[in-house]
Amino acid sequence: MATTTLGAVPSLVPLFVRGALLSPAKRPRPEAEFARERLVVPGLRVDLARLSAYERVCGFATGDDSLPVTYPHVLGFPLAMRLMSARSFPLPLLGLVHTSIEISRYETLAATGVYELGVHVEGLAAHRRGTEASVVTELRRDGGLVWESRSTYLARHRTTDAPGKAADVTSESVPLPVLDEWRLAGDVGRRYAAASGDRNPIHLHPLTARLFGFPRAIAHGMWTAARSLAAQGTPPAVRVRAEFRAPVLLPSAVVFASDGSRFELRARGRDGEAGRVHVSGRVDALTGRP
Repeated sequence: MATTTLGAVPSLVPLFVRGALLSPAKRPRPEAEFARERLVVPGLRVDLARLSAYERVCGFATGDDSLPVTYPHVLGFPLAMRLMSARSFPLPLLGLVHTSIEISRYETLAATGVYELGVHVEGLAAHRRGTEASVVTELRRDGGLVWESRSTYLARHRTTDAPGKAADVTSESVPLPVLDEWRLAGDVGRRYAAASGDRNPIHLHPLTARLFGFPRAIAHGMWTAARSLAAQGTPPAVRVRAEFRAPVLLPSAVVFASDGSRFELRARGRDGEAGRVHVSGRVDALTGRP
């Protein structure tokens, strides 16, 4: 795999535009070729003002010298966007759905640390609803891997004889106890976009969301995961899995349920009970390194 070293993290807006313009010409399929390239940014330092804004909008504690477990995804997202908006990437950026993420953090990450950030596309796979890409993000400190994630992104299209998606490892038959209810304002998408840089139009305004088939703006999937993990809490060395099952329309009311390991974010039913699952996941402590 070829490595391309960048001097800085790229701006997201031009990447969104490029990806949108190239999307109509792309014909996704699981056997398509893609660039085997790893993008790397060495000597990365965290913008502490943006980090504080992210912590506030997601519900993480502020003021300590550590990164929330989900924050390296925000750091790596522009690199992932550069890869997925390229002409050589076979899936159209428009309509691409973030379906899952698995995060492994091997130690506490200092907010004032210096890191090497790397992102690459691991592969494509058939999905019962189309083609799914797996994108790997890695954070290294002094040459050692301290954080990594694997995200899946789905391009929906007609399929013939495609396999079903693997069973959801986070689902269980025993209902989780409801711990809290959150009333989500209509500007959650805009506030998260300002903190994360992810300004996908489906998250910003009802009008722009309707252009993509949504009745209202929807919350970022990574905001729903981060907000859930802020409420759940995570040990220093941890593996987190989250599946994004249904969009959260804004504004809305949701309930957070957890048994201390598994967690869910569900719609609030009319009777106040938990309804449709938006996000499901689990948190497991790690005892070893890769």
